[in-house]
Amino acid sequence: QVQLVESGGGSVRAGGSLRLSCAVSGRTFSSSAMGWFRQAPGKAREFVASINWSGGITLYEDSVKGRFTISRDNVNKLVYLQMNRVNSGDTAVYYCAYSGYGGMRSETSFGVWGQGTQVTVSS
Repeated sequence: QVQLVESGGGSVRAGGSLRLSCAVSGRTFSSSAMGWFRQAPGKAREFVASINWSGGITLYEDSVKGRFTISRDNVNKLVYLQMNRVNSGDTAVYYCAYSGYGGMRSETSFGVWGQGTQVTVSS
């Protein structure tokens, strides 16, 4: 079965950058997709970005479009979220997620989740 482990979170100043990583292990389907979600305290988990199996299709939530970039390295089984020009609204726990059938937007499409990594943006 698929397992996901996030890393790369931490504290960063507003306007700065950091990169999150997700290590993927286990059997994955060729038509699968990967996504990043985030959750702030007291708020619902929300979609951030997703990428299809080949990396040729990416989707972004409007507030991060142009600032964040999702990418994947299928040889090393890694998924990245490059975060640039971060702001206070980006403070949250970030989760990597796996979609076995390739759905790329709804949380219900993602059946496997990582443990999360904290990102804190200071002003």
